[in-house]
Amino acid sequence: QVQLVESGGGSVQAGGSLRVSCAVSFDKYDEYCVTWFRQRPGLLREAVAGIYTDGQYARVRDSMAGRFSISYDNAKDTVTLQMNNLQPEDSGTYSCAAGHMSRVGPRCGSDAFGMLYWGKGTLVTVSS
Repeated sequence: QVQLVESGGGSVQAGGSLRVSCAVSFDKYDEYCVTWFRQRPGLLREAVAGIYTDGQYARVRDSMAGRFSISYDNAKDTVTLQMNNLQPEDSGTYSCAAGHMSRVGPRCGSDAFGMLYWGKGTLVTVSS
């Protein structure tokens, strides 16, 4: 049974930073791609960043690469999305999802292909 639980959302002023975390529990004998997605008001859900749990691959969406970063703490089974210089247009619900690395491959972090398990999301609000 794979479970993902997000935490760390909240409110911040423009230019500020937030860190959202995804606590994951899954089969230790398999490797996964864990991807952060966001759903902004009136827009389609989009992938923000993804990472392999074996640490061999990580990807951040090009438009956010200078401000966002993703990391995986193997000891804590936690995937963290660090978001800096946040802007009001970054506001939305941020969710993490996971899929088997063997299935997702290099599309990890680019879209929802192969994502099987989803968290409920955490809200990020950036005020101007």
